[in-house]
Amino acid sequence: MEIQILEKEPDLQVVIKCRQADGQINRLKAHIQMFDNKIQAKQEDNYCLVNTMEVLYFESVDDRVFLYTEESVMEVRERLYELEESLPGQDFIRISKSQIVNINKIKALKPELNRTILATMCNGEQISISRKYVKEFRSMLSL
Repeated sequence: MEIQILEKEPDLQVVIKCRQADGQINRLKAHIQMFDNKIQAKQEDNYCLVNTMEVLYFESVDDRVFLYTEESVMEVRERLYELEESLPGQDFIRISKSQIVNINKIKALKPELNRTILATMCNGEQISISRKYVKEFRSMLSL
């Protein structure tokens, strides 16, 4: 693999040269696209932009959607189905009726007896991947 950085170019441009665009190449592309992807969120009375790479997961509670980072919880305007469409599909996946998780922030996975999976996030928090979404989750991670 060869990586080159050419400075003093007028625009940022990333070129990936490969024999075939497989899953790893598509995932790399999604990471590059997500690099500067931000989402507007509200914390108390302040609005801010949060880089999607910092998001652990999104959760819908009482008709409100929240995003969770390692340090804070903020409310977002979009609904889960809207986030599901706009977020990079290689990194974010629906894990229950009320949650979308950033798979890059999962530290450990533990299969449960009831055919769910318990995911431990990088901050130590545990969330459950429901049975309905386990098959898609496993295929995404090639488990």
